[in-house]
Amino acid sequence: TLQQNPFSEGDQAFLAEHTADFIAFSYYSSVCTAADTTGLKVSLANTTKGVYNKYLQQTDWGWQIDPVGIRISLVELYDRYNKPLFIVENGLGAADQLTKEGRVHDTYRIDYLRQHIQEVLRSVKEDGIELLGYCTWGAMDMISASTNQMSKRYGFLYVDLDDFGNGTFKRYKKDSYFWYQKLLDFDTEIPENFF
Repeated sequence: TLQQNPFSEGDQAFLAEHTADFIAFSYYSSVCTAADTTGLKVSLANTTKGVYNKYLQQTDWGWQIDPVGIRISLVELYDRYNKPLFIVENGLGAADQLTKEGRVHDTYRIDYLRQHIQEVLRSVKEDGIELLGYCTWGAMDMISASTNQMSKRYGFLYVDLDDFGNGTFKRYKKDSYFWYQKLLDFDTEIPENFF
């Protein structure tokens, strides 16, 4: 049976005294809303629906590409909670193509990450956001949780598998792998001309 009051005496005070140390969040895209969607193209984003912003590009799966949105998210979350932030997922799902030479030329992923990382760095430098870390999604291709497809690829390493589990399981370094490797080689500040 459901309890009318699941809190015991002192629970609220305990929770108020022991808040989170930081806020972790994932960011892939932004979503626009409208009071009336009649005649508007509705997006099929991850867990939300919205209307397309005609000024933004979109991924192969219809997610809006909005690098400024990650900066807005950082500012709003930091302003609201006044806690350090941690971006635990940021990436681009795309229909990558493996060439006969065993390469994936994913300049679109490099562009996505470059633009988003630039906005994150601007937010830290210009907006004073306290950021604990940034993680991409992900290291290698795996089945996408939002679509249950292997063909929606996020990784820096291409895995030779199709949506039905057929393939060699062999891994290939994408162009984005080498770009991100260069980015991680900077042990101090990233030069602006890198972007």
